[in-house]
Amino acid sequence: MRTRRAARAGQYTALLAYLAFLVFPFLWLLSVAFKPPRELGSLRPTWIPKDPTLANFRRAFDEQPLLHAGFTSLCAALSAAVIAVVLATPMAYVMARRRTRLARAASGWVVVSQAFPFVLVIIPLFLVLKRLRLIDSVPGLVMVYVVWSLPFALWMLAGYVRAVPLELEEAAAIDGAGRLRTLVSVTAPLLAPGIVATALFAFVTAWNEFFFALVLLKTPGKQTLPVVLTHFIGAEGAADLGPLAAAAVLATLPSLVVFALVQRRITGGLLAGAVKS
Repeated sequence: MRTRRAARAGQYTALLAYLAFLVFPFLWLLSVAFKPPRELGSLRPTWIPKDPTLANFRRAFDEQPLLHAGFTSLCAALSAAVIAVVLATPMAYVMARRRTRLARAASGWVVVSQAFPFVLVIIPLFLVLKRLRLIDSVPGLVMVYVVWSLPFALWMLAGYVRAVPLELEEAAAIDGAGRLRTLVSVTAPLLAPGIVATALFAFVTAWNEFFFALVLLKTPGKQTLPVVLTHFIGAEGAADLGPLAAAAVLATLPSLVVFALVQRRITGGLLAGAVKS
């Protein structure tokens, strides 16, 4: 009994330490965002600002086009999420229902593709977009986001499809429904939670993405919010810490809210189909 209690106490301690490790950067960022310049330069930093101020937020909006960049990021993220889900849903259905070598190979390729680093794929993507004349354009960036998020979207949705009882589709087939009608009228409504979770995951991924946007977008008026945040860092690497922290807080909040809403669905998508009924 004592051993079990000690093990449980150790588990809770490790969990609390891990949570503190995850929460610490955001809490410190929030603290810096509300500190006046004299507290930011203090040799004895404090967690809670002694004289909190909103001046950093006002300066952030005055110095950089945060609203325009945020709107660009929102358009790119929403477009990528919708397109990825529209493409991934029928493809995931085929991968989950067709037990062929091609379907198994496609599933394996989906998993392997997630191991590719950004640097490895940026040159081929850049050449393709250059041929299509989509360099330095938001539609080109959306295309890249779709390509990058599609494998994980397929993986998630295939798990949800496997969790749908096959008997429902067989009953629809007996009633004369074809594959497309079965997917639209029977399977898709049951996949609604998974589709929403997948779309939100693609949205969060595109909203937070930095590397592709930095390489592909050069015109200041087309840059996304993560790229605009780098403008608070000077040529010599000196950061305007207060406005940078304030802008980073504003850029982080949407993804935190969306992920808080979708995290249970993402877990369900990863586990769906793992246990045979």
